Amino acid sequence: MVRGLYTAYTGMANEQKRLDIIANNLANAATVGYKEENVTNQAFDDVLTIKIRDNSEAFNDRPVGKMSLGVKLGEAYTNYTQGSLRQTGNSYHLALEGQGFFTMSVTDRAGNVDTKYTRNGSFTMTRDGHIVDADGNHLMGESGEVIIPTDAVNVEVDATGGIYADGNYIDTLLIADFEDYNYLIKSGDTMFETVEGASIIPATARVNQGYTEQSNVNVVSEMVEMISVTRAYEANQKVIQSIDQTLDLAANSVGKV
Repeated sequence: MVRGLYTAYTGMANEQKRLDIIANNLANAATVGYKEENVTNQAFDDVLTIKIRDNSEAFNDRPVGKMSLGVKLGEAYTNYTQGSLRQTGNSYHLALEGQGFFTMSVTDRAGNVDTKYTRNGSFTMTRDGHIVDADGNHLMGESGEVIIPTDAVNVEVDATGGIYADGNYIDTLLIADFEDYNYLIKSGDTMFETVEGASIIPATARVNQGYTEQSNVNVVSEMVEMISVTRAYEANQKVIQSIDQTLDLAANSVGKV
């Protein structure tokens, strides 16, 4: 019976984690380049149940079945499917269509420079011509940080990532893709960084200038999932309440007899 309390608790803890992820997805439903997160779960390994030794079975152990100990909390994973493209008309807004990531040079507060990757193409140009994101991280090209002449009137980016200012070639966007996305971890809402073992491969993504890639979160599906999570959480609560009432009856009523 006490094991039943633990089983119900694992169910509640799992639903709480699912709810946290759903809430984060909904909060970022309008975030450019955001990729939906989900969570896995599975049952603990079944335990073989043995009948207690007594004289009814000549004091021999006898298996009577298997018993699950509840839900094992899973790991969060990212859904990398393509988000919809929204036209903005801004020359520095770029969207990738297909597999690949923009390469960014990120400097932390301590001054350390690191390379990270994103699908968020809402870029702007600084006064000195650098192309940066909303946090000031620099967009990378094959020759280094992308720098546009400050007096350029017409900036164009072709489908392969080639950058031209007033018809003059500047650089080509450094677009990276990976053999296995399991070697990517999230850094913030729209940034990704690699872990040891990540293998970069040529990207096949098409660059669309004047567009941004929207979040791939389906708000309706997330709301339906939230209702499901809430009902599952309440069901586990009722299990705990029922077991608590039974324990109370056993301790305070049956124990008096």
